[in-house]
Amino acid sequence: MIKEFKEFIMRGNVIDLAVAVVIGAAFTAVVNSFVNDILMQILAIFGDNPDFSQYTITIRNAEIRWGSFLTAVITFVIIAFAIFLVVKAINHLQNLRTKEEAEALEETEVELLAQIRDSLVNR
Repeated sequence: MIKEFKEFIMRGNVIDLAVAVVIGAAFTAVVNSFVNDILMQILAIFGDNPDFSQYTITIRNAEIRWGSFLTAVITFVIIAFAIFLVVKAINHLQNLRTKEEAEALEETEVELLAQIRDSLVNR
């Protein structure tokens, strides 16, 4: 059982997952700081407060905290947009790399065909 566990842990995808979790946690801290310390402060220019949690409606004895919900929705949209931008940039970089590899492969094929042609001509 220990041997199987060791093999499981040493697989690449388990290590990749661990690295992804750590990087994700670090990225979460950066995005949260960006949202709370920059973007929500910009929203405070228009609403006088970067946190809308103080806005409530009281009906009978029930307090409806619609401001907290609004803050959560705004934070979600900003974080989702930030992740969208990161994924879009990564996809763009991967597409550039794929194009470069395809061009290099095409050049290699042309050179190979030229060598075959020259070999046939020499025979």
